[in-house]
Amino acid sequence: MAELQEVQITEEKPLLPGQTPEAAKEAELAAQILLDQGQIHSVETPYGSVTFTVYGTPKPKRPAILTYHDVGLNYKSCFQPLFQFGDMQEIIQNFVRVHVDAPGMEEGAPVFPLGYQYPSLDQLADMIPCVLQYLNSPGESWDRLQGSTLTTRANLWLLGPFFFASSKESFSTVIGVGVGAGAYILSRYALNHPDTVEGLVLINIDPNAKGWMDWAAHKLTGLTSSIPEMILGHLFSQEELSGNSELIQKYRNIITHAPNLDNIELYWNSYNNRRDLNFERGGDITLKCPVMLVVGDQAPHEDAVVECNSKLDPTQTSFLKMADSGGQPQLTQPGKLTEAFKYFLQGMGYMASSCMTRLSRSRTASLTSAASIDGNRSRSRTLSQSSESGTLSSGPPGHTMEVSC
Repeated sequence: MAELQEVQITEEKPLLPGQTPEAAKEAELAAQILLDQGQIHSVETPYGSVTFTVYGTPKPKRPAILTYHDVGLNYKSCFQPLFQFGDMQEIIQNFVRVHVDAPGMEEGAPVFPLGYQYPSLDQLADMIPCVLQYLNSPGESWDRLQGSTLTTRANLWLLGPFFFASSKESFSTVIGVGVGAGAYILSRYALNHPDTVEGLVLINIDPNAKGWMDWAAHKLTGLTSSIPEMILGHLFSQEELSGNSELIQKYRNIITHAPNLDNIELYWNSYNNRRDLNFERGGDITLKCPVMLVVGDQAPHEDAVVECNSKLDPTQTSFLKMADSGGQPQLTQPGKLTEAFKYFLQGMGYMASSCMTRLSRSRTASLTSAASIDGNRSRSRTLSQSSESGTLSSGPPGHTMEVSC
């Protein structure tokens, strides 16, 4: 009979003194629920306080997905339909998410006092490093948990060990997802901190400052239209506003009756006073990470996004023009945008085994590469397929994708 050897087994997650395995399991489940609900944090920056919500925990060697919303919205009204979409769950299980609210845009935000100087879009971009530094500071996980608005001191002793163990990993880079003003802010941040940005998904970006004609038209519109109506015209196409669908009614009600409407107007003014990003294809001022530009086929910002595409590196940039999506593709076509986002992540080397379903079943799809800005050469490729079979190739970098379902 073989001699028995004594083996010492060490618990991977030691229990607290007097804590039963059942209590530890309940604590771990409670902590996971806490992570799924999101943790709300605020951090002071040189330009004021900024609030952000974190979902999940950092994954080893993976960036965080960081979002920034458009004018008139907050992170929930801008991104919730996208990130709650069924097919998106495969993505959010693989990345920690950081949803940033512009100052004064978070739920329950107090109205800024009269005369308050709202940060410029450039200053809003300069707040992001403070957010990332706060999240990646070592040894503060327990303090943050105590300050969380989603837990009570009564269960801190249960959640602490699990939560602290879950917070050991940090992230040094992000994948930005921005809409409108948020897309501009993330682009400015990427220009200033290129080493910390692995990729950008920019929806409805307008990188240009307002010219004199635009400024005059904006002033004239302000004499005849209210702030909510001007913002709605920024978010949605005229066809959508005329149709007055249930979605339009919902967002008109959100903006018109927003308790922080004065704050929204300040954010709106900062957006209209933005500087030109000065993108130049082949120049020093450009986005050095993979970029996916997204716009609806009848969106108010279609021309601006097309122009932005012509100024970026074609080997790093994909242009997705979505049919039947209106001014806010993340609200009206979350399925198609999710599928495109998966392709984008795969091109960056993540989620290689992800299963594609929705775009591959599109009735028609065309891929055409962006034309060279100097007009000396052009390359094009078209792919057509039926809804019953076929797969949509992610194609070479620097392409335009038009999707109809």
